Amino acid sequence: MKGLVLTVSLLLLGNFTKVDTVLTRFTLPAGYTRQTVASGSFAEYLQSLPLKPIGTPTKTYNGEIAETNIFTAAVVDLSVGKVDLQQCADVVMRLRGEYLYSKKQYNDIAFHFESGFNCDYIHYADGYRYNTKSGKWVLKGKKDDGYDNFLRYMNLVFSYAGTLSLQKELKPIKNSADLKAGDVFIHGGSPGHCFIVMDVIVNKQNQKQFLLAQSYMPAQNLQVLQYNGNPWFTFEKKTGIWYGELIDQAYLCRF
Repeated sequence: MKGLVLTVSLLLLGNFTKVDTVLTRFTLPAGYTRQTVASGSFAEYLQSLPLKPIGTPTKTYNGEIAETNIFTAAVVDLSVGKVDLQQCADVVMRLRGEYLYSKKQYNDIAFHFESGFNCDYIHYADGYRYNTKSGKWVLKGKKDDGYDNFLRYMNLVFSYAGTLSLQKELKPIKNSADLKAGDVFIHGGSPGHCFIVMDVIVNKQNQKQFLLAQSYMPAQNLQVLQYNGNPWFTFEKKTGIWYGELIDQAYLCRF
């Protein structure tokens, strides 16, 4: 009997701790199936990110309800920090960095500042710090490849990189039919903006719809977007979300 009670208790606990992702939260339109993604890929990583409970509003870094909350379909359970740093391009770099960090591909974690400086994670993890006067690495501390130090590295990136530098690092996609989860719609500028594609679905006519996510200014939660209650976007139908004009092949890029 004790074993049965324990088993039932564990099953109930499992039900209460089940976490939604974009794969489980959103219903697919009739006639559409999810585009297959490679195991271990950036796309799979994005699809597996946990979402906060239904109804959670998008908040800024200081806890206020974000102006963009009107476009919230879901909020990704990803820290935003306590300062105004993790904005639109920053969260895209954060996601890419988090993915590579989770795969222990430390040598691949690197982002250019708008000045052109290559801020690679290996130097930072080895104790080097960026000197603003010389624009070079200076050895300041001990080796530390722990997660908290990785987040400090990302905050450094957020401070000096943006849409202008990120756009230069991405490869343009010439055909919108090639759209995949993990792709980025981006326009570099001051201000610029970008969205990241979280999921892609397709029908028998090879028509695609997709989920988009963004951060914004000031820094806010990573939100999965919707417009008029519909989280699925297309190239063909215009949307009223802010910077919706970027949902166009001309702005489509990939890591």
